Amino acid sequence: MTMKTVLFPGTFDPIHYGHLDIAKRSAKLFDLVVIAVYDKPIKSLLFDPETRMALVREAVVGVEGIQVVGYSGLTVAFAKKIGANAIVRGLRVFSDFEYEFRMALANKRLESEIDTIALITDEENTFLSSSTVKEIASLGGDVSSMVPPHVNEALLKKYSELDRTDVNRC
Repeated sequence: MTMKTVLFPGTFDPIHYGHLDIAKRSAKLFDLVVIAVYDKPIKSLLFDPETRMALVREAVVGVEGIQVVGYSGLTVAFAKKIGANAIVRGLRVFSDFEYEFRMALANKRLESEIDTIALITDEENTFLSSSTVKEIASLGGDVSSMVPPHVNEALLKKYSELDRTDVNRC
């Protein structure tokens, strides 16, 4: 019997409970879930790749069948390189579907052996995105119900450091 591996790629800047829901549910469906932290996306990031990987690793401690790695380049090429059978993506809202549908078709064109599987997020996580978490945290809002405690602490520390940097520029 062959091992079924799925790739769960993203920037995870930062990881939140919606990501963890998809990762844990994927771990029930596959032998191995490789959470792949993308290092150089087009969008600007709050945390560097090493910090994001460390936050993800701590968030999945004790969850069987999950491995965390960093990667760069085409996601579908990385999936093939690690022997993944599929790429898993989470869907929250209709606009996610349109984007993920186009991406899945492009990936299928590039690597016909790699499928894309979309898991619908739990209802309680439909509003969650890393951008939302960062915006709320940057304005001093409480994101403790949206992210694991260690991620909340990292956000508080990061925005405190950024605030001090802004004060020093004045």
